[in-house]
Amino acid sequence: MTSDLVWLEHSIRLATENVANGGGPFGALIVKDGALLAEGQNRVTANLDPTAHAEVVAIRAACQAIGDFSLAGAVLYTSCEPCPLCLSAALWARVDRVVFAADRHDAARGGFDDLEFYDLFSRDRSTWELPIDSIRPANAQAPFDAWLAHPDRTAY
Repeated sequence: MTSDLVWLEHSIRLATENVANGGGPFGALIVKDGALLAEGQNRVTANLDPTAHAEVVAIRAACQAIGDFSLAGAVLYTSCEPCPLCLSAALWARVDRVVFAADRHDAARGGFDDLEFYDLFSRDRSTWELPIDSIRPANAQAPFDAWLAHPDRTAY
């Protein structure tokens, strides 16, 4: 628990510093075996990239640092509860654990959509304002057929 607090305080410092540098109030770390692999700060507005959340930035940097797309054995520490995008990224990266400080309600108080998105994903898609349509051409499965037939594919 003590090391968790140290890493969380580090992520909160990153988030607070990022605000002073024109970024959003989010910071994240990837830690494995007690060592810092990578840091991330929210760069959405600075990079004009809606996916440049602190957690995603940290995950990308950690994967580059270790030369692998899997962060199995690692912990994601973040200054705020991961939004659905970041939670999905953590799941895809196979981190062992996520530890956060502030929560989705704190983010909502700050004007961020995390809580709204969590609520949205709990509803039936037919109630969403954003239409999500499935159209299946005859070759819809072709990319997966090619994938399955490729002898040197990397499973993930």
